Amino acid sequence: MSHNDTVRVLAISGSLRRASSNGALVSAVARLAPGHVDVSIYRELASLPPFNPDLAEETAPEAVARFRAALQACDAVLISSPEYAHGVPGVLKNALDWVVGSGELIDKPVALINTSARATHAWESLARTLLVMSARVLLDASITVPLAGRTPDAESIAADVAIAAPLKCAIAVLAAEAREARVA
Repeated sequence: MSHNDTVRVLAISGSLRRASSNGALVSAVARLAPGHVDVSIYRELASLPPFNPDLAEETAPEAVARFRAALQACDAVLISSPEYAHGVPGVLKNALDWVVGSGELIDKPVALINTSARATHAWESLARTLLVMSARVLLDASITVPLAGRTPDAESIAADVAIAAPLKCAIAVLAAEAREARVA
């Protein structure tokens, strides 16, 4: 398979917690991805400064420039985010605010993976935010993986057939949409 056939996915965990189920989930996605899908995990969410529209219009801070470059370089994005107080964690919303005006998510296929069936408010808010930013939230690739109350590691998630099968399906849908968008 040539380099041009490879679909590049940027996976983002909306949690900064070391033992995060969302972090473990994006790591499992990287393990489960087929050979033609290259999943890179964005690990610099905590380094993004608070959004400042004055800086967004001028020279963006280096961490923001790296985030924008990572989004620009990928064909699709996968986000796994917790819900805090019925909303998206501030650190994830902050990251998205930095790319509203620069446009890296415009027409970009995005899958939203939820680790708790109870966490619907953040999912809905995140989906609305991404739609306003002109990202293409793929409902067929956006799934809930029942990890609530557990914090498994990436290996155990990837080894659990009941969890791995829907994740593989979501990755396949995301990759197919990204490839199709690239051709269009």
